[in-house]
Amino acid sequence: MLIDSDPQFRRGFSACLAEAASIQVVLEADSDQSARRVLQQWFSQPGEDAASRITLDVILLSLELPPLGSGAIGLCQELGRQYPQLPILTMSDAAPPELLTAAFQAGAMGYCRKDTVIADWVAALRQVAAGYPYWVQGMGTLAQTRFAPPVSAVSPVTPPRSGPLTLLRRNIRQSGLAQIETTIAQIDAQLKSPYLSALDYLFLTGRRRELIAARWCVDRLLSSAPASSPSSPPFPPSSPPSPSSPPSPSSPPFPPSSPSPPPPPLPPPAAALTPQPESTAIRSIQAALFDATFAKLQLGLRNLTDLPLEIDILRSDRKQDLLTIALRQLEELLAELRFSEIDLAQLTSKRALILEDLWQATTIEFFGRYTTLPLGDSPTDPVNQQPIEIVEVLLQDRAIVQTEILSKIPMLPEFIAHLLFQVPLQVDETSYAVGTVEAMSRMEALLQNLIIQIGNAVLQPLLNRFGNVVAVKQNFYDRRLLSTREIERFRNNLSWRYRMQRYFKEPTAIFESRYNLLVLADLGIVKTSIYAPRNQELDELTGLSLAVTIALEARDALTPRLRSAVSYVGSGVVYVLTEVIGRGIGLIGRGIIKGIGNVMQEPKFSREQQSKRGYGSRE
Repeated sequence: MLIDSDPQFRRGFSACLAEAASIQVVLEADSDQSARRVLQQWFSQPGEDAASRITLDVILLSLELPPLGSGAIGLCQELGRQYPQLPILTMSDAAPPELLTAAFQAGAMGYCRKDTVIADWVAALRQVAAGYPYWVQGMGTLAQTRFAPPVSAVSPVTPPRSGPLTLLRRNIRQSGLAQIETTIAQIDAQLKSPYLSALDYLFLTGRRRELIAARWCVDRLLSSAPASSPSSPPFPPSSPPSPSSPPSPSSPPFPPSSPSPPPPPLPPPAAALTPQPESTAIRSIQAALFDATFAKLQLGLRNLTDLPLEIDILRSDRKQDLLTIALRQLEELLAELRFSEIDLAQLTSKRALILEDLWQATTIEFFGRYTTLPLGDSPTDPVNQQPIEIVEVLLQDRAIVQTEILSKIPMLPEFIAHLLFQVPLQVDETSYAVGTVEAMSRMEALLQNLIIQIGNAVLQPLLNRFGNVVAVKQNFYDRRLLSTREIERFRNNLSWRYRMQRYFKEPTAIFESRYNLLVLADLGIVKTSIYAPRNQELDELTGLSLAVTIALEARDALTPRLRSAVSYVGSGVVYVLTEVIGRGIGLIGRGIIKGIGNVMQEPKFSREQQSKRGYGSRE
């Protein structure tokens, strides 16, 4: 739904979005009252119509909706309360920091300038519709407002002192705009007349278009703001309004229906998928993924799976610190890859090196590069040897960590290629472009599994080398796992998990063409799986792993036949029991009952015969 007071902007914006796939403006409104009425009518339609019509996924709200500021912010708050399922994306020519901050606090999901290129508009709309915030263009303004001095010290809304020429130009501009608006209102009233002839209608509509163009010229030429930059957007451009005068609608100098030269041609829809590592939309999508994951890290990291994890031994605060560090190091690693201009073809060959660098950087920051570890039974006990540098020792296990954990992390090249080169992501044998709901959901799962596995990789050398060191237990471990018995039990459970994973669960997952992932839910860490072809890994299986897949295949082949045979034999047994033995038993029982009846009837018959004989003798 598009809410903006300028009909020309709405028309041009709708025409531009019509070129993008799967995006369509289904509702429009020019005021807050109109928006409320349109939405009420939309959601009050009968159930049959609601099921057949196009879905409404996002509201695009102009912050310049009159009255300036209060109208848009109040409408944003009201729509957020009444329709919480509809995210709101705000827009403006150049929103003041206070207005943008108010929109953020009112519940808006993002912000875009009206002169944003159409490719970034499409990415922003898809991202907000998927439930991810889009504040790339407004984040700088919000940060300036947050860290700005108090209003008493700095007055950002007070315009600078103007000279006589500036005041004269401002007055002429306001007077001209008022006259043009009055004339347009009169023409609109005449156009509503039912007795208007076709010739008069054409004359009035042409005059109205000329007035709209004149309004735009007066607004731009007499505004105190600088003119627009040469790089015009693909849909109606507009310049920032003057801070000392009310903003005017952002109408194009040449309306779409005017015979004047049209605006620059639209880029093809495929331009949004062209590899552009520095695209604003891509950086926004990456920021949304990382922000969503960071928010889930604050909700709780309790292990809700049936698998023991290395990070389970940590205290909750230490666990949160570790995964947050892994997330931050991954962000820095992506920035370094983007800066180094790595080639797309090199991602697969450098996969192991990238994961090892990420694990090493996370280990160094979590423990501290120069942290030393005393090896006594308590921190105060004297020891015979010097404290050791813990990071230097832990990094010696890179080969074990690479084999047991890092090499099992799935789809890292696809994850990086999607963010750095905008390569479509394969989800269930279907390609999804950057910013789509399916791609964002899959990317979020891959990101969360990646940082959890990196956390496990950081903890594995610590448990192997310093699992029972008192200083480690006091600084890192959960209080329920401080005793030597509990630590050894925890390590044994991990060893058993590695064996089961290596010989049974991983071959099963390969044979079933899926990856098992650890993701963050509202209450903690849960286990999920995603489909992905793994034919190459299946061909490389040997030994017991191959035997497991053969056993699974044999089970799949024999189980239906065995069930059919058991079912056939069971049907035969049921037939024998019911038709042969059951009927035989029934006949025998029937004979016994008949015999018992005959025996019970014989004494009665004998008494009757004797009574008859007695009567005959008396006669």
